[in-house]
Amino acid sequence: MPDAPQPPIAPRRPVVTTTHGHERTDEYGWLRNLDDPATVPHLEAENAFTEASLSHLEDLRERLFGEFKGRIVETDLSVPVRRGPWWYYSRTEEGKSYPIHCRRPATDPAEAPPVALEHHADEQVIFDENVEAGDSDFFTVGVLSVSPDHRTLAVGVDTKGDERLVLSFRHLDGSESPTESITEVSYGFAWAADSAHAFFTRVDEAWRPHQLWRHELGQDPSADVLVLEEPDARFNVSVGASRDEAVIIVSIASSSTSEIAALPAAEPTTPLVTLLPRVTGVENGMTHLTTRAGDRWWLRLTNAEALDFALLVAPDDDGVPDAWVPLVAHRPGVRLEDVDAFASAIVVSERSNAETAVRVIPVGAEGLVPRQVALSETWCIGEGAGPTTTWLGANPEHDPARLRFGTTSMTLPSTVAEVDLADRTVQVLKRQEVLGGYAPEQLVTYRLEATGLDGEQIPVSVVHAASLLVDPSDPGSGIASPAPCLLYGYGSYEISIDPTFSAFRLSLLERGGIFAIAHIRGGGEKGRRWYDEGHLAAKHNSFDDFLAVADHLIGQGLTSPDRLVARGGSAGGLLMGAVANRGPDRFSGLLAEVPFVDSLTTMLDPTLPLTVGEYEEWGNPTDDPAAYATIASWAPYENLRDLAEDGTPFTYPPLLLTGGLNDTRVGFWEPAKHVARLRHLNPENPVLLRMEMGVGHGGPSGRYDSWREEAFVMAWILERLGLAEVIPTA
Repeated sequence: MPDAPQPPIAPRRPVVTTTHGHERTDEYGWLRNLDDPATVPHLEAENAFTEASLSHLEDLRERLFGEFKGRIVETDLSVPVRRGPWWYYSRTEEGKSYPIHCRRPATDPAEAPPVALEHHADEQVIFDENVEAGDSDFFTVGVLSVSPDHRTLAVGVDTKGDERLVLSFRHLDGSESPTESITEVSYGFAWAADSAHAFFTRVDEAWRPHQLWRHELGQDPSADVLVLEEPDARFNVSVGASRDEAVIIVSIASSSTSEIAALPAAEPTTPLVTLLPRVTGVENGMTHLTTRAGDRWWLRLTNAEALDFALLVAPDDDGVPDAWVPLVAHRPGVRLEDVDAFASAIVVSERSNAETAVRVIPVGAEGLVPRQVALSETWCIGEGAGPTTTWLGANPEHDPARLRFGTTSMTLPSTVAEVDLADRTVQVLKRQEVLGGYAPEQLVTYRLEATGLDGEQIPVSVVHAASLLVDPSDPGSGIASPAPCLLYGYGSYEISIDPTFSAFRLSLLERGGIFAIAHIRGGGEKGRRWYDEGHLAAKHNSFDDFLAVADHLIGQGLTSPDRLVARGGSAGGLLMGAVANRGPDRFSGLLAEVPFVDSLTTMLDPTLPLTVGEYEEWGNPTDDPAAYATIASWAPYENLRDLAEDGTPFTYPPLLLTGGLNDTRVGFWEPAKHVARLRHLNPENPVLLRMEMGVGHGGPSGRYDSWREEAFVMAWILERLGLAEVIPTA
């Protein structure tokens, strides 16, 4: 870091605690206290040190920002979605940070989506985020929902980054809008069928959506009715309306157990009825189907006696459903992730071996027959297309003739298409346009498998320029010589990191770099087993898998330790911290964004957001000595080292950590403490902290600010890869 000043040294104020007979000392716990007069000045000093240390990359950051901007169509239009008498869509305008939400009349039932960006005299702007944001440093929309009668818009905004929304309503017909606003609102929201009542969730002090409320439009929030309050801190409350608009469905769920309740959307003041009571370890997802024949059915995704979930159905006989019949049987290794119900089709989103597909089950004129459906009676979209990602798109109408879906890969820009439910023909409506001469044939993407410590095969998705291959026409020919590589990982919460396209990533690929995703255990890429083998007592598999992937890439000659950088955010930032302690010699740099690195301290504090709800992910170290020992064995902050086993200084690769002062998911103090302790133990180790002082977990809200943030970290990555001076080939 040329010409860098001396790094800030945080004061050490040791606090000793003993848990389950184990004594631990935390010298930097005081950084959690924003009221401490030393906290903010220290964070500001860290930012100043990082900026000074990386000032030599300023030109590269500007160049990268220009590259990002030069590839993106700044004035653009989403593919409009038909809902009743309107086409709904959003658009962006050059120079404006936020989208503009609009609608225009849809008069002809056979009219195709108006995908061309052209001024329309009948366009109605229903919410312009640029106007609403004003001069706010942060602005994001968490609720944006039009009432069933299309007359009223509900909107919930966050202006701090703490994910606590302010909910308000505005009429779209020109009449005077309601004046009430509701605070401390979470993301869940549903309109009743009368368009006069709405349901929303509210968070507690630990940022947990714990209450369901009913609001009557035009009434003071003091008159709102508390419908449900969940006292168990492990469970979150969510709400939504079924696509047929018949039912308001409420889920009360922890990460391993869920309860389902409902009430008729046409009778919003009636009490909730529990449809599926909670049974420990049983997860359920439900939706409601009204067929063209008028039959009413409940659909249930469940892991009861089905590790990767099965789809069950039961008739809606105006009572609690109990006669559940299998519709799609459990298939080990094929994870059923979601179900959507339409009048003429049931759609199941599924995943297997790090691939996604959308399975369509036709519902004929005879209605839904409650029997087990064979695979030959269904058809898939996106199956067997290589390392791609396919998902069900926006389909708000109950009885569409065509089904909207999306697909992408690491070489294929995001594509919106429709499939005709009658003849199965597919029409591409829009493909993300990439400016600057992007040529997908110049890239190659493929799947590798690395062998883990226990013999498990770990999928790895790879993309790079075809010119790096020995034979550019054959992905199996291998890399001609080791190349710079950025390896991404996550591996928690059964969240899958799918192969998708990124215009920003082209700045790496066009400089001769490789991008790879390690689909490690703890994620959901290979089904529920993949998750089970990567959390709680098996969490070490996530870290071992990631290091095994790094070793495989090095061993196969794709890259080398001096040209390999790893990146991860949030729980992926925890991954970065853990592999830094376990295998630092594989990497030339590690980027940990909003990292959950102070894991043991956080999980020992039930007053913090998310802690109690995440006992099922990490374990409860307060009550369970075994869980305490497990977390203590891998928690990045606890395991920072100054000496190797042979007594020589322990060497970390250069690290860059980021944080957000208003982050409710990962406290800002976690990366701050980590940097402070690492700098104390390893005074010569290049470690940097970038703390955003006005944002939350997701970083800056405006698109231009987020592009600049990406340019900042990408410049650091390129330098660590030895690509800072390379001119892109495209």
